[in-house]
Amino acid sequence: MQLSRLYSALFHLKPSNLSHHPLSLKSVCYSCLSTSAIILGASQASLAQTDLMVDAQSDTPSVVLDTIVVTSSADASADGLPDAYEGGQVATGSRVGILGNQDIMDTPFSTTSYTNEYIANQQAQSVGDLLKKDPTVRVARGFGNFQEAYFMRGFITTSDDTMFNGLYGILPRQYIATELFERVEVQRGASAMLNGAAPSGGNAGGTINLLPKRASNDPLRQLTLGYGQGDQGKVAVDVSDRFGTEDAFGVRFNAAYQDGDSAIDDESSTLGLAALGLDYKGEQYRLSADLGWQDNKLKETRPSVNLGGVSSIPKAPDGSKNWAQPWTYSDEKDIFGTIRGEYDFNDNLTAYGAYGMRSGEEENSLATLTVNNADGAGTIYRFDNSREDLVQSAELGLRGKLQTGEVAHNLVLAANLYDQEEKGAFAFDLGNQPATNLYRPTDYTEVPFTSTATFGGNLDDPKLTNEKQLQSFALADTISLFDDKLKTTLGVRHQNIKTTSYDANTQAETAHYDKSEWTPSIGIVYQPNMDWSFYGNYIESLAPGKTAPQTNNSAPVTNAGQALNPYVSEQTEIGVKYDNGLIGSSLAIYRTDTARDYIDASNTLISAGKNRHQGVELTVFGSPSENMRLNAGVSYLSAKQKDTGDSALDGNKVIGLPTLQSNVNLEYDVAALEGLTLTGDIIHTGARYADNANTLKVDGYTTLDLGARYKTVLAGQDVTLKGMVTNVTGEDYWQSVGGYTDAGYLNAGEPTALKVSATFDF
Repeated sequence: MQLSRLYSALFHLKPSNLSHHPLSLKSVCYSCLSTSAIILGASQASLAQTDLMVDAQSDTPSVVLDTIVVTSSADASADGLPDAYEGGQVATGSRVGILGNQDIMDTPFSTTSYTNEYIANQQAQSVGDLLKKDPTVRVARGFGNFQEAYFMRGFITTSDDTMFNGLYGILPRQYIATELFERVEVQRGASAMLNGAAPSGGNAGGTINLLPKRASNDPLRQLTLGYGQGDQGKVAVDVSDRFGTEDAFGVRFNAAYQDGDSAIDDESSTLGLAALGLDYKGEQYRLSADLGWQDNKLKETRPSVNLGGVSSIPKAPDGSKNWAQPWTYSDEKDIFGTIRGEYDFNDNLTAYGAYGMRSGEEENSLATLTVNNADGAGTIYRFDNSREDLVQSAELGLRGKLQTGEVAHNLVLAANLYDQEEKGAFAFDLGNQPATNLYRPTDYTEVPFTSTATFGGNLDDPKLTNEKQLQSFALADTISLFDDKLKTTLGVRHQNIKTTSYDANTQAETAHYDKSEWTPSIGIVYQPNMDWSFYGNYIESLAPGKTAPQTNNSAPVTNAGQALNPYVSEQTEIGVKYDNGLIGSSLAIYRTDTARDYIDASNTLISAGKNRHQGVELTVFGSPSENMRLNAGVSYLSAKQKDTGDSALDGNKVIGLPTLQSNVNLEYDVAALEGLTLTGDIIHTGARYADNANTLKVDGYTTLDLGARYKTVLAGQDVTLKGMVTNVTGEDYWQSVGGYTDAGYLNAGEPTALKVSATFDF
């Protein structure tokens, strides 16, 4: 493992300790304690230096220094987090990969950063809960299980490829609770030059970056109690403070526990988590560290619906109905930690670095439903799996400013490393498929594995199945002319993708992939005045090419075992942004061509053909009046299959993608009762297809959520009461279609449900 050497250098551990053993709680705790010691030591050194200076100058007149205001900073930057925009729902800027924090008007890319205030007001429980409010994103389930995945510009971004403060793979891969992050940054479009290749090969349509929570300038003592329809209770605490010289040292701690039944029949879950965030902000350097734990347990969770030979889409069932088997469950437990630092050599040159790690364990026993008739008749089969992940991720870089005549340069040189060891085992039984029905499910006692079952490894002791290493370096320069009215960003990244797969039973190597690719980018921004910004970009995304299978339709594949070169997706985008201080808006027009593969007439796997995604996105946000806030938008997408190798499919729409989708979120402060705010969300998703032939059409849907919150004072304490009813109209609908390439499984929408909470500030 390449990163073990970096880890050893940082924390004085032997590389062998990480190369051959799963990451333990002890090692994570040791790492973050080491980080804490570094930060505390720096803080104490700063205090000591200050005391010595005072002693040395005790006989001289005192000098009154300006007060330093400490700004919360998730990424250890000198400027802290970008400010919230008017209305407080989104921020004025966000991280744009290696370019760092950028104002939305200054970057040649489409971005949105949702604030913690907006996340809390929406009572969002996870990343998916929040992103379903974004007009350019739709939430699905990756690979048909309970993993959150996000359709962005018609491409799937799985939670595997979510970033945490600029690092891939650090947060839990299935479900990420909102208590673990401060902001959700949505960067739309391809981003290989900016962020590097995603671990799972996604992100052609966009990247999700989550920012950790940090102590703000004011102390925080907050307790939240929540309840959801069904019998779901929750308690969460959020405390923070700053101390030391000029409050340079900050601590923030979050913890939450949730347990009970959901609004879906017989479905229940238990969630526990804790997160600690530390930061030190000095005059010349900044440090931050995170330590987190999440344990998520699901029982009898409603599964996806596979389609087996149906001629039409089955009607969406009642939103509260459940066809899960009573013995099914899904458990995920993760421990993670990060450290990040930034050092100013002078006003024009800054070095930065970050390192993160995660140890994850998963265990599932599932019953996949396949519907074979529009009347809901179908079958189930049992699928069990276990998985362990050890992930390490790091970045190093330099940012510098240079002036050449009338031309200003902002230069970035960066290197990124990602290393993952995956252990896994599975068992499934296609030969034992009891009958059931989508609308009238039959419950079985635990379905045993029969002699027809297929086993891969030992479920109780999974062995190594995959190793993945991503290495890259990037160089970018933002050139500014005409008093910063014209900015051009040029960049390039060299990316190496290396994966090795192993047989779960024998540990024999089954596949090896080692390929590299250059991915360039250019972006241009022109700002004629403070209110308007025009931009354009060309940028690429990168994913590993497929390895040719041994057979196809029982015939040998001519290039079996050959690894194809990385697939490059090419994006071209133009847009305009508007900001008058009260209302902001962005209009983007884009086209993305992504590579495909197919087995040709000679039974050879080739990289040929493509899908073309063309679309228009409009977002509007801000505060149109003093007592109103707005977050809305609409997305139009034309996603077509091209040159597929099958003339009958050429020109057809891509599975799971609506042509039109839109969102409107409104908040209104009631003047007659101070502290009362009414909220409403309208979400519309158009029709989609569940097959490449476009014969199975899934109806669109429109849902309405209504809510209210009331801020008051009880017994001298600030209290915020919140309530929301989801799917007020009681619409039955298929929320998503698919969750990975060429898959058309269905996921049912949410039922009408009530959720309430009370937040106490002490």
